[in-house]
Amino acid sequence: MTDELLTIGAFAARARLSAKALRLYDRLGLLAPAHVDEASGYRYYRAGQVERARLVAMLRQLDMPLARIAEVVEAGGAAGADALAAYWADVEARVAGQRTLAEYLRGRLSGRSSEMYGKFVVETVQLPERVVITQKRHTLADELPAWIGASLGRLEAASRECGGVTAAPFVVYHSEVSMESDGPAESCVPVADEAAARAWAAEHGRAWETRVRVDPAQRFAYTRISKAQVAHPQIMAAFEAVEEWITAQGLEQAGPCREIYFADWDAAGPDDAVCDVAFPVR
Repeated sequence: MTDELLTIGAFAARARLSAKALRLYDRLGLLAPAHVDEASGYRYYRAGQVERARLVAMLRQLDMPLARIAEVVEAGGAAGADALAAYWADVEARVAGQRTLAEYLRGRLSGRSSEMYGKFVVETVQLPERVVITQKRHTLADELPAWIGASLGRLEAASRECGGVTAAPFVVYHSEVSMESDGPAESCVPVADEAAARAWAAEHGRAWETRVRVDPAQRFAYTRISKAQVAHPQIMAAFEAVEEWITAQGLEQAGPCREIYFADWDAAGPDDAVCDVAFPVR
């Protein structure tokens, strides 16, 4: 034993932690003792481990999962700070989504649906005829976000052979997507060259289950929502607000609803506008 080693009690006092916490950190693989006496089982720590012990304790106060704590602690320095920033961005996005969901549920439970829908600004826009390449899939709500990201990524990559993207990508819901209903949903990317798109689909479409169609010019009623509001089921409030507005204006729905994604999803914050919830109307 050297003078550089501290008993667990002395180290706990210096780190301002309990011996119980230190034993937990050891068991979780976050902070191992510098030495364990084989005969007695006593744990000993080095003074240089104090900073790591305090860092682990503070990270646990953020409700950070153990794997993420280990990532931050092992990285240290600027890399550790970046890992912490990434984790906290995820937390803020989740909390923003939960806040929106809580507001939606309070409106439902209290019968204040009209007040809740009034928070959404509904407008109309005329969209031109467009050539689109599409992928369609039956999917439940929990699998939907991952499928949307993957399918739109595939279609945007394919668009390079179809004259390029001409407008914001969108997702059409041909029937309800929830935890009980599986749609189908259809990811769509507008492209410039119909002939090139049909040639590409003839060569690759079967493997990718990709189709080409021409969407007619249509008028849409829509409301713009934030990234936090896109999550299910809180996005349902936006759909319902537009439906209520359409009825109040004496209009009729002229086809399936859609989500139009006009912003960089990864770069957007929870409160940034990223999507239009839209219904074709007549």
